[in-house]
Amino acid sequence: MINYLRDQVVSATTSLFSHGPSPLENTLDYQGDPGLLGPDSISWRVIGDTAAFVGGIRALLVQAAHPEVVAGVEQHSRYRSDPFGRLNRTSFYVTETTYGARPEVEAAVAEVRSAHRPVRGESARGKQYSAAHPELAAWVHNVLTDSFLAAYQTFGPEQLSVQEADQFVTEQATIGALLGASPLPLTARELSAWVADHPALCASDDQASATAFLRDPPLPLGVKLGYRPLSDAAVSIIPSRITDILGLQPSPARSRIGGSVVSGLRWTLGSSPSWHLALVRAGAPVPSGLFRQPLPPGAAEVLRAADLSSAESPD
Repeated sequence: MINYLRDQVVSATTSLFSHGPSPLENTLDYQGDPGLLGPDSISWRVIGDTAAFVGGIRALLVQAAHPEVVAGVEQHSRYRSDPFGRLNRTSFYVTETTYGARPEVEAAVAEVRSAHRPVRGESARGKQYSAAHPELAAWVHNVLTDSFLAAYQTFGPEQLSVQEADQFVTEQATIGALLGASPLPLTARELSAWVADHPALCASDDQASATAFLRDPPLPLGVKLGYRPLSDAAVSIIPSRITDILGLQPSPARSRIGGSVVSGLRWTLGSSPSWHLALVRAGAPVPSGLFRQPLPPGAAEVLRAADLSSAESPD
C-alpha cells in the first residue's frame, strides 16, 4: 500500500511537468561534462530538494510585486490559457541551467533571451518596460535565487551555513550574468535586502490578478490539495513589506502544514532525478538514499558500466 501511494504521488507530481519538452533529454551525450556549476556546487543540493517547490511558488508571487515585470507577464504570457505549459517552460529553464552540460546551459539561456527580446510595452503606471532590460531581468533572476534559498533555509533538510548560502548566491549569479541581468548581489544578505527593499515595487491591478491566479490555479483537485499548503508555506517566507503589497496574510499554522507537505514529498519523491542524472553524466559519486525515482535506461546503463569498471580495476 505504501509503495502504491508513493507511486500515485510521483505520477501526480511528474504529470505537472509533462506539458512540453523534458529537460536533460540528451545530457548523456556530454559524458564527463560537469556543467556550469558542477557536482560540488550548493545549487545542485538546493534546487534538487523538494523545498524548491515552495521556492518556485514564492518566486512567482514576489515577482508579481514589480509593476513592469507583471505587466509583461499579463500582456505577453499565455499563463492563463496554458498554465502547465508556462510551468513546464520555467522548470525546463531552471533544470537545464542548473544541471545541464555546458551546451545545454547555453541553449537554454539563448532561448530565454530570444523569447524576452519582443516582450516590451507600458505598465499600468505608465512606465515603459522591456523584458531584456538588465534591471528587469535582475528582478526576475534575483527573486528566483532568493526564493530557492529562503525555501531551503526554512523547509530544507538542513540549514546552509553563511558561507554555503553565499556560495549558492554567487553560483546563481553566474547564470544571471549569462542572461544579461544586472545588478547581481553576491551574498545572501545583500540579495535578501535588495529584494525586500526594492524601490520599484507597488500594488497594481495586474499584480492583484496574477496573485489571485497563483493562489488558486486551475489544477486537478488531488494536486490542488497539495498545492495550497505549499502556497501557504511560500507566503510565510515572503518579506512583510511585499506581502502587504500583494495583499497576502501569512499564517504560521498553515505554514507548518506546508512544511509537513514538503517533508512528505521529500520522503515520497526523493531528491530531483535531474540531479541524479547530472551526477551520472559528470561521472561523480551518487550519494545513497537521496534518490527514489528510477533513472532513464541510458543513465542506468552508464551507472552499471561505471560500477563494473570500478569493480574490475586493480586496487
